[in-house]
Amino acid sequence: MNRFSLNHATTKHWDVFEAVEACARAEIGIGLWREPVADKGLEATAARVRDSGVTVTSLCRGGFLTTGTREALDDNRRAIDEAATLGTSELVMVCGGLPSGSRDLDAARETVAEAIAELAPHAAASGVRLAIEPLHPMFASDRCVISTLDQALDLAERFPATTVGVVVDTYHIWWDPTVWSAIERARGRISSFQVADWSTPLPAGVLTGRAQLGDGVIDLRRFRHAADAAGYDGLVEVEIFNDALWARPGAEVLAETLKRYAEHVA
Repeated sequence: MNRFSLNHATTKHWDVFEAVEACARAEIGIGLWREPVADKGLEATAARVRDSGVTVTSLCRGGFLTTGTREALDDNRRAIDEAATLGTSELVMVCGGLPSGSRDLDAARETVAEAIAELAPHAAASGVRLAIEPLHPMFASDRCVISTLDQALDLAERFPATTVGVVVDTYHIWWDPTVWSAIERARGRISSFQVADWSTPLPAGVLTGRAQLGDGVIDLRRFRHAADAAGYDGLVEVEIFNDALWARPGAEVLAETLKRYAEHVA
């Protein structure tokens, strides 16, 4: 249980100060998002984190690089700086979907690689690792052209492991028949390990289709064992986008999630 980290998205209606304070009381880590941090102010949030002693396991998110625009690169440089200010070494990268009007996945993936190459020196100098997160293929058109852990590793391995890593997120990669060998291949590059469950039918808004731990079909503990075997010894973020959870009090959701984590992950 001392490896548990609450991704703030799981208790979305807590503001970032409330979430940090709850994690301090529970003696657990936290994964932060840029928008709620901005709402309270970057420096104020960083001060609250330092005062609380809470470990920030990641900042979400950078990415959306497939447009190839200067604006996207500049925003990612700001995200790197924000991660460093908040005291986390891991910036989660959701790389972006197909550019408007394009059907060329290969070109979009190479645009991501070129952008990562441009951002990598700034990340390295800031002590922040760019953590490439593969998303389920249903998000390839609009959110992430990187769909498997092996694809993420093909990209990450162009760069030092201390500068570019990968995210192992059970919700997005549980279906992949090569996932176990890919996790082993990711040794030394796992920047973040995130857990959520998959249940069907998915809601109309698939972004909020993540299920509470134990309510779906994913063998979560097998994933945790695989990540451990690949050398990952960091905190495990629980990241659940779910309207029913968001409608409940944050303290109730956290207590339930801690219990489910003990039952299905730890």
